Amino acid sequence: MNRFITFVAAAVTILGFTRVAWADGLSTQDYIDIEQLYATYNHAIDSGDGEAWAATFTPDGTFNKFTGHDQLVGFIQQWKEKMNGGNRRHWNTNLRILPSKDGASASVFLMLVDVSTKSIVATGMYNDTLVKTANGWRFKTRATKMDAALPAPAAAAPKQ
Repeated sequence: MNRFITFVAAAVTILGFTRVAWADGLSTQDYIDIEQLYATYNHAIDSGDGEAWAATFTPDGTFNKFTGHDQLVGFIQQWKEKMNGGNRRHWNTNLRILPSKDGASASVFLMLVDVSTKSIVATGMYNDTLVKTANGWRFKTRATKMDAALPAPAAAAPKQ
């Protein structure tokens, strides 16, 4: 009998959380799928796979100033060849997903790490517009806002 009560309590809890997610326009599965989209994006860019990375966007999707499949794939070539992309890893945290009339909006913090030196190269934030397509959730727009570097500390005046 105790197992049955535990099962019923767990089912009610799970259904209650799922119902809350549906109430705001996104299901629990939508949240999971969006989180997987972010992971797929990071794995694709960090491995230099331009096709897989571009596939995380809608066909007319925009990343900063790059729009559409060909420009997105071209960005990854530049990333690898001119921006040391092969030695960089994207670390995202504090993903915030909000339902919108067209799908969802989201923001996530970014830390870019150079794996050869084990140093942080940059930090910032992504601001995203997401849409659910026949192929799952995709980025419609993705804009980065990088944190400004702190000014170097002023040299101490010599003591007299």
